[in-house]
Amino acid sequence: MSDGLLRSVNVGMPREAAWAGIGRTSIDKAPVTGPVDVHRLGLVGDQVSDTRHHGGPDQAVYAFAREELDWWAGQLGDELRDGEFGENLTTEGLAVDDAEVGERWRIGTALLEVASIRTPCNDFKSWMGRGGHDNSAWVRRFTEHARVGAYLRVLQPGVLAAGDSVEVVHRPGHGVTASMMFRAVTREPELLPRLLEVDEMVDEARRKAEAYLAGNTPGSGRSYRPVAPLN
Repeated sequence: MSDGLLRSVNVGMPREAAWAGIGRTSIDKAPVTGPVDVHRLGLVGDQVSDTRHHGGPDQAVYAFAREELDWWAGQLGDELRDGEFGENLTTEGLAVDDAEVGERWRIGTALLEVASIRTPCNDFKSWMGRGGHDNSAWVRRFTEHARVGAYLRVLQPGVLAAGDSVEVVHRPGHGVTASMMFRAVTREPELLPRLLEVDEMVDEARRKAEAYLAGNTPGSGRSYRPVAPLN
């Protein structure tokens, strides 16, 4: 994978929102200038609202490709600003969704690792509608496109800034990309066994893969039942 550029660093704090599932949201993220500290749980100046479904070391930083924002802008017939999908890092020249789980990026002095994927929710749909965009069947459309960006772990805290290069310093080689992981846990459960090839796979996705295999073991008398998507 070619290295890319960190186009924008975006942060947001919890805000009251009657339309959000828990009455508040941090999806409204705005670009910041200058260096930003990155710690184990994310960026300084950014805070998760729904800590039940988001945040933690495996969802510390959310990256989304500018090229995907441009694709959606074409679909919607609207402009989309950096950070509008709630991403912390808007990249350019880097196919985030084709990054392998466990892939490591050096940005500034921070070392980040592709860990998990974002699953669209009704709050995301409502947010798009409030922005004046066509959000009809938004969750289904976003899911079908299956290019949802990637959550990153912070392996080495540091400082990053818009304009920094994104250097891919390690690629595991197993071929399980962020997009494949998303498809496996949502619409294509037959891909779930591939997730077990990844040493760095998050526990929830690993459990889904193990349940799928257990439910399809010959002679077990059980069939796989899809588990609710990751949040």
